[in-house]
Amino acid sequence: MSGSKPRVASSGGRRAMSGLRGRRGSGDALPIVVVEPVSRGVPPAEAELLALDTVRPEHVLGLSRVTKNYLCRPEDNIYNIDFTKFKIRDLETGAVLFEIAKPSSLEQEDDDNDSGEVDARTGRFVRYQFTPAFLRLRTVGATVEFTVGEKPVSNFRMIERHYFKDRLLKNFDFDFGFCIPSSRNTCEHIYEFPQLSEDLIRLMVENPYETCSDSFYFVDNKLIMHNKAVYAYNGGL
Repeated sequence: MSGSKPRVASSGGRRAMSGLRGRRGSGDALPIVVVEPVSRGVPPAEAELLALDTVRPEHVLGLSRVTKNYLCRPEDNIYNIDFTKFKIRDLETGAVLFEIAKPSSLEQEDDDNDSGEVDARTGRFVRYQFTPAFLRLRTVGATVEFTVGEKPVSNFRMIERHYFKDRLLKNFDFDFGFCIPSSRNTCEHIYEFPQLSEDLIRLMVENPYETCSDSFYFVDNKLIMHNKAVYAYNGGL
């Protein structure tokens, strides 16, 4: 699969990768993989979704704020979808802003031996730090590489919702399509960012990590993966 077809994205006011290592590009993006925090005070709408046996796209599209919890378990990824590379570039200049790749199996084994017991939750939550200039970009390409296990993957879809202080900034909706078993796939998603006011940009820069995103991954309209990220735009200040 060499590409993906974007759905129509509704506008309002990424991606966590399991066990990834990153390097800084010209955009000074620094990912830090951490274990997700324990949450309290779950909003009613989210509590209803947590009680469902199957979470579907229409459910997450109705959320008005970032979730406090994960809406599925790591073991729900029965297709063994594994993200291995991720790159962000400015489509206007071609400059690579951020690039990250999963370590080889040998490197991962060494890390596991050094760190002892591995927390299964690690990798679903990522922190990013960008410079303020990132908020003024209009179009960004995000190239992702992922592998698929022994099961075929039908109607693979990602819905990614970005918020600032519980205000929806943008909803992105992409189709990966069908992925054959035991395959390695690469595609580039095109992110068209909304034009932000200078006041909002200032607030987002002054309040690091209060910009958040939920990335929901579906196969045949069933949620199988849920990743979260927080963003700071004060890099270099």
